[in-house]
Amino acid sequence: MRPLQTLLTVLLAAVSAFALASCGNPTPGPRRVGGSGEAPFVGHVHGLGVDPADQVLYVAAHGGVFRLADGALELVANRAQDTMGFTVVGPRHFLASGHPAPTDRDRPGHLGLIESRDAAATWTDVSLSGKADFHSIEPAPGRVYGYDSQTGTVMATTDHATWVPLMRGDVYDLAAHPSRPNHVLATTGRGVVQLIGTKQTELSTPTELAVLEWPADNLLVGVNAKGAVYRSPDGGTTWAAAGQVPGAVEAFSAETTGWFVATDEGIFSSTDLGTRWVRIL
Repeated sequence: MRPLQTLLTVLLAAVSAFALASCGNPTPGPRRVGGSGEAPFVGHVHGLGVDPADQVLYVAAHGGVFRLADGALELVANRAQDTMGFTVVGPRHFLASGHPAPTDRDRPGHLGLIESRDAAATWTDVSLSGKADFHSIEPAPGRVYGYDSQTGTVMATTDHATWVPLMRGDVYDLAAHPSRPNHVLATTGRGVVQLIGTKQTELSTPTELAVLEWPADNLLVGVNAKGAVYRSPDGGTTWAAAGQVPGAVEAFSAETTGWFVATDEGIFSSTDLGTRWVRIL
């Protein structure tokens, strides 16, 4: 990952670990790893998602993709692949990007878009291998959005092969409207940018948001770098404060079974729309 350009904003100071630790100098959080022998390295968490096939929480991190089982993280397929942009798109069906494991010297340094149809046991190169490093991948009806850190570009694809550039800039996270495929939001150093087609507008938010999720048409949720949770019922026009997550946020996922967040203090879940959070790891 290339370091993000210096941004003279409060957000950069607060989320420097969130943006930079993702590849270059990852800092392990307080996470338990299952199994015997030498424990795999977890490091900075890049993504979270629940597999609808079995309702298991998957944790994509600098040290690989892990599944949460019996209160501990288990490394999938013993693969220490730096997995970024991780998202669950269906039962056992994942999309991601990132960088190969240190022992996998035959693969390019930037994985582009990769896909797994067996819950991260194996991955297939799909597009932009060796070129793109997607730090955020966001599915939408009939398309996929991605933010490529190499070119600083938000892009979209309808076939996973041909990508159309939409916006340039330093982006932290993407959130797509659940039912409007041409409507996506991006958290940036200048705030939340709304993209409807090619039209860009900046939304007013009560705080600098680091991560966003759009689990329902009438529910948009954001978390700032310090773990404060905010909800919007109208796509980001108005916001209300919800709960507080301990620590600096690393990754966030709003699932039908609950919400999950990874911070530098652990992994937490909420079943009341982010008001109360319980440590699960």
